Amino acid sequence: MKDAMQELERIYAEKATRRYGLETISQLDHALQGAALAQADGEPDALVVATLLHDIGHMVHKLGEKPAERGIDDLHEVLGAKQLARLFGPEVSEPVRLHVAAKRYLCAVEPGYFDRLSTDSVRSLALQGGPMTPEEVEEFRRQPHWQDAVKLRRYDEAAKVPGMQVPPFAAYADRLRGLLSAPGARGAG
Repeated sequence: MKDAMQELERIYAEKATRRYGLETISQLDHALQGAALAQADGEPDALVVATLLHDIGHMVHKLGEKPAERGIDDLHEVLGAKQLARLFGPEVSEPVRLHVAAKRYLCAVEPGYFDRLSTDSVRSLALQGGPMTPEEVEEFRRQPHWQDAVKLRRYDEAAKVPGMQVPPFAAYADRLRGLLSAPGARGAG
């Protein structure tokens, strides 16, 4: 468990300082804002942690800076979910895996959602398949963690506020440790 915590802390200390796409905040600011919003709403620890770590795939891929600007979908949700599934149970990794699909879902089912997306989210949406078809919507709703993925997605979209005051990464250490040691978490210990 100690090694897993150190690895997460290292990734966020070394790689989350990069700018979050075209936003004026860093990856770390984005992660901390999302987690703070989920925590303020009283979400369970697993969703707070999933929101904190949802973009880890952007930090561990080997595609360089801003792949979406080069027309490349970095598949950060898949890479991130794989990374997190080694450390946590599906209550953390699955909402991460599904958070891009949740954006596509919301664009398909919620009038006006697309219009609220940031420029970066619109660009990446095109690379990620655009709004879901009716068949994809039904398939998405069959996923066990789809509702948490939708919540995560809403925190993701709201977590782009320059200068927002939020707790530091270390403030989530107990939640992270608790989930790392939870039954079903793989690679912990």
